[in-house]
Parts: sequence; C-alpha cells; structure tokens
Amino acid sequence: QVQLVESGGGLVQPGGSLTLSCAASGFSLDYYAIGWFRQAPGKEREGVSCISSTGSSTWYADSVKGRFTISRNNAKNTAYLQMNSLRPVDTAVYYCATDCPSEVAVFGYDNWGQGTQVTVSS
Repeated sequence: QVQLVESGGGLVQPGGSLTLSCAASGFSLDYYAIGWFRQAPGKEREGVSCISSTGSSTWYADSVKGRFTISRNNAKNTAYLQMNSLRPVDTAVYYCATDCPSEVAVFGYDNWGQGTQVTVSS
C-alpha cells in the first residue's frame, strides 16, 4: 500500500518544540519533493514548507520562517519538520504530501493521510 504516515504531534506549551515525521510506505521518496501542510479548525488547509527531492531547495510560509526547519533522510525514506518557538496559532492537524504547496494549489492532491495533531497551549 502506497502511503505517507505522519507522526510526532502532541500537546506542547507556547515556546516549545516538536519534530514531525513523514514516513513513506510502499514506495521510495527519493524522486519526490515533500510538502508539509496544516489545517486549523474551521480553516482551509495551508502550505507550511517544502523540500526538493535532493534536499537542496526549501521553501517556508512567512508565518513559520525562522521557526520551522524541513529536512529529509532518503535512506530512511522519511521527511521531517522541526518546529521551534511554537505559538497557539500553530495549532492544527499537520499533513505531508509528495508535492509542494505551489503544485498542490494548482493541481490538487488526493492522497492525504491521517495527519498528526499539534496543539500549542498552556
């Protein structure tokens, strides 16, 4: 079964950190860009970050720039999102995809996983 599985979410206090993982199952991530997205309650899904297939190029939404770091380990078939200085507004379900937000915005994406819940609260 070809799928991406997100993990690593949880409850964290403002200012805290979490690292999310995006593990591929049934296929190799080697030739895919990986995008991270999030959806807060009552809001549309938004793009957060993206990393090219080789890891040489990254993109961040302005709202997370300087706080989040995307990375990947193709040998482990996994991508990551390191989130620091978390704020309550970062509370959302986080998803990964084999496309960057710019491509998803144009072409759509229909293979969303379950996501992982991140809650930032004191």
